[in-house]
Amino acid sequence: MERDTQFIGQSGAFLDAVERASRAAPMLRPVLVVGERGTGKELIAERLHRLSNRWEEPLVIMNCAALPETLIEAELFGHEAGAFTGATRSREGRFEEADKGTLFLDELGTLSMGAQERLLRAVEYGEVTRIGSSRPTRVDVRIVAATNEDLPKLADQGRFRADLLDRLSFEVITLPPLRAREGDIVVLAEFFARRMAAELHWDNWPGFAPHVMQQLEDYAWPGNVRELRNVVERAVYRWDDWDEPIGHVQFDPFDSPWKPLGERKDEAHREAAPRARVVSAKPRYDDIDDLRNAVDSHERAILEHALGKNRWNQRKTAEALGLSYDQLRHCIKKHGLAEKQD
Repeated sequence: MERDTQFIGQSGAFLDAVERASRAAPMLRPVLVVGERGTGKELIAERLHRLSNRWEEPLVIMNCAALPETLIEAELFGHEAGAFTGATRSREGRFEEADKGTLFLDELGTLSMGAQERLLRAVEYGEVTRIGSSRPTRVDVRIVAATNEDLPKLADQGRFRADLLDRLSFEVITLPPLRAREGDIVVLAEFFARRMAAELHWDNWPGFAPHVMQQLEDYAWPGNVRELRNVVERAVYRWDDWDEPIGHVQFDPFDSPWKPLGERKDEAHREAAPRARVVSAKPRYDDIDDLRNAVDSHERAILEHALGKNRWNQRKTAEALGLSYDQLRHCIKKHGLAEKQD
């Protein structure tokens, strides 16, 4: 997530989280940032660092889930030459790199129990010992940690040290998911879209069609702001009619009628799904006195049903009806459905 998206938002839930980070920043106590993926946990960690009196010192970032368990402790605490196979020279760990500054530990819940024990000692006593050494090194580090897991629950299950959780949770800042940030989806979508339009050298930004904006607001956003950015930027760069509002978004970039079967484990056992059929009410032929109007009325009803069923995803609707995308767009324009949706 780019740094320029750090404070875009106007909802009370979002502003409350930002304010809590601002108040905690000068305290230099450990802070735990909790939130779903894509909610901006690293950005809050940066705010905690930049607003502290350590802002000129290093901010060292470590993703605890990015390394195998066998290397986590060496990465955190450093190692001496010969401490293990491949350790050809001494190396300081992230704690030593962050001395006088801030250490941000992302995905904290993935740490092994052994690493948690050594981390607790570092937090309590302000010293670390490199692997392969018996001499501790003093460090002055402010810890900010982040997780998308329920650490109290993990502690109850014996999978996370309760004493470490106590030490790291002087302040707990829980970031709201995007779906709970009322009004922010519109603000963020417009920001990302205008930026992409500028990147593509569009002369003007035509905006979103109302039905598209409604789709954006109704979607659950499991990937939060990061996912919203991808969906919006993808919709803009794929749009060809720059004079018309954006009329289509694709939430799942992997959704395709040509998607290879069996690529996902949970789909490996499924047979190819048959093409969706549109079911509509059977017309009453006795009441028909104008064939052209009757056909048009029936075609419009089928289109409305299919579009509603596919949440106005026009590419999915075209596939379901056996039409090309351009053919469907023609039918929508013919029946004035876009204007109706607007």
